Amino acid sequence: MALRKLRPVTPSSRGQSVSDFAEITRSTPEKSLIRPINSRGGRNASGKITTRHQGGGHKRAYRVIDFLRNDKDGVPAVIAQIEYDPNRSARIALVHFADGEKRYIIAPLGVEQGTKIENGPTADIKPGNNLPLRNIPVGTMIHAIETRPGGGARIARSAGS
Repeated sequence: MALRKLRPVTPSSRGQSVSDFAEITRSTPEKSLIRPINSRGGRNASGKITTRHQGGGHKRAYRVIDFLRNDKDGVPAVIAQIEYDPNRSARIALVHFADGEKRYIIAPLGVEQGTKIENGPTADIKPGNNLPLRNIPVGTMIHAIETRPGGGARIARSAGS
């Protein structure tokens, strides 16, 4: 994820940098993997404001992300697209499995469109593959770590972690 430095046209933009979005390969999400997400705007169930200064912003759709990745052991997959997700800082990858299923995963650094990935304890040690911690050598960069086996990724899910 490359950064673009802004020109200091105002005091607040001095030293500021933003993502250049060069790695994104698709602009519309996969329809079967999005769900509506309702903005609460600081209101509780009865509609009363309970947190002030909340609300506004752009409408978002929730992308269903597979944080478990444990039921496709041994099924090869290909990264079809790298997409933007408005609900998180990390990019997401649309994965096409050999059996025809599509899923979103957190896109690790170093994967791009067309990268082959696999799940399971026998997977190779390379970016995008999912395998148990006991099978990963010390010093290897990892992300999306489970706190309990089968509990889904909880640690190191954001961009840059």
